[in-house]
Amino acid sequence: MSTAKDYTVVGMTCSHCALSVTEEVGEVPGVTDVDVDLASGRLTVTSEKSVRDEHIREAVAAAGYGVADEH
Repeated sequence: MSTAKDYTVVGMTCSHCALSVTEEVGEVPGVTDVDVDLASGRLTVTSEKSVRDEHIREAVAAAGYGVADEH
């Protein structure tokens, strides 16, 4: 069963930024699909198993961006 979770990425300004995030997050074990909406900064991660938020945040950071804290 697939699950999807949304995150807000901060600092992306161009399509290359979105591609970098897509590539890094796509390499996280268990992630099956990554969708980045540049205009809103929304990152939707789909996975076959539960993927820890920490791993997604680390992948986004490796791409050079941050994840906004949820309130």
